[in-house]
Amino acid sequence: MAVVICVFLLFSCAEAHASSRKSISGPAGQVLAASKTLVTNGARVKVTGENFDETVGIYLGFCVVPKKGSAPTPCGGGINKSGIANASYWISSNPPPYGVGLALPFIAGGRFQATLTILRKIGKFDCAKVKCAITVRADHTRSDDRSFDLFIPMNFSKTPTK
Repeated sequence: MAVVICVFLLFSCAEAHASSRKSISGPAGQVLAASKTLVTNGARVKVTGENFDETVGIYLGFCVVPKKGSAPTPCGGGINKSGIANASYWISSNPPPYGVGLALPFIAGGRFQATLTILRKIGKFDCAKVKCAITVRADHTRSDDRSFDLFIPMNFSKTPTK
């Protein structure tokens, strides 16, 4: 039945598929998931993670996808000290002393949950024209370690999504 419906409603099925929940797995079994991948400017996307190494702090953000082997940058939001913009998060259960109260601790089991506000532009980059993604990377205490990098690409729609 679903195949027949998709044949007749090809555009709707493609749009529904593109906007559906997406998850990816990392090399150590960590899982990063986003509630949707087809967004409009200012969309709020729920992001969850599980099985992350709680001894390694991470940055979660919306960034321009870098060339392979480079850190995700630039990113929207920078370090979110106010908690208002919801464009990026520092997640660490053992941050340096200056990060206590700034970094969000992991939930038991290396889990986290956050909502990112996705803006079409990151500085001079237009994410409707360049690849941008919800990203996870090791925090600044391991800034050269690319083994924690994960990407869920976002696509911008011209019409509002739910």
